[in-house]
Amino acid sequence: MGGASVRPGTAQAAEVTAVRRSTANGGAGVRVLVIEDDSELAEAIGVGLRHEQMAVDVSFDGNAGLERALVTDYDVIVLDRDLPGRHGDEVCAELVAAGCRGRVLMLTAAATIEDRVGGLGLGADDYLPKPFAFVELTARLRALLRRAQPPLAPVLTSGDLRLDPSRRSASRGGQPLELGPKEFGVLELLLAAQGRVVSAEELLERAWDEMADPFTSAVKVTISRLRRKLGDPPVIETLAQAGYRIAP
Repeated sequence: MGGASVRPGTAQAAEVTAVRRSTANGGAGVRVLVIEDDSELAEAIGVGLRHEQMAVDVSFDGNAGLERALVTDYDVIVLDRDLPGRHGDEVCAELVAAGCRGRVLMLTAAATIEDRVGGLGLGADDYLPKPFAFVELTARLRALLRRAQPPLAPVLTSGDLRLDPSRRSASRGGQPLELGPKEFGVLELLLAAQGRVVSAEELLERAWDEMADPFTSAVKVTISRLRRKLGDPPVIETLAQAGYRIAP
């Protein structure tokens, strides 16, 4: 949201405009859970992160959030500390005890050093006091992702195919490709896999959110559109009963 601050319990009138001013650094294939009881704030964060091409699910209380976090493989969990149902401290402790691999970014209206140290001591990976600037939230999320994942080349390539996540651009043979958000996300995931076969289920989980129907043909349709835009010779291979990969 540029330099705009996101404040709990206030109208998010400037949210969409500010989100469009933020710089995308590649969010395709990232799955985020936001656990925040202020529904207006939670939905504003969700809209902003989806604009950054992240797949976002939202829970409004600690019990529902913990249940989701334990059954879905999230990359990052944005966790409010003062939650109804189950306090954020307890949610964080449960996630750590369960061996949850997702990184936890804790939010709170309390901004004392003691509060921050307490949250980190529970196992949170980072801490952000409210109100906060949306660009700082996304920057902290990306920093957590860099620590959680093996580093990838800043530009992904295969043959004459080139994809730059930070600039949200792709080209083949030097010619720019006009890709939709899901097409870009799927292509990024396939290139990042470096020849590994990626199942349709994994693509659906990483590039879409929980609202996607597991029986949908969205992945198949997106792959078909990608193939048309990428042209010949074919770049994406289909392996029956296994998934897709970039042709070696």
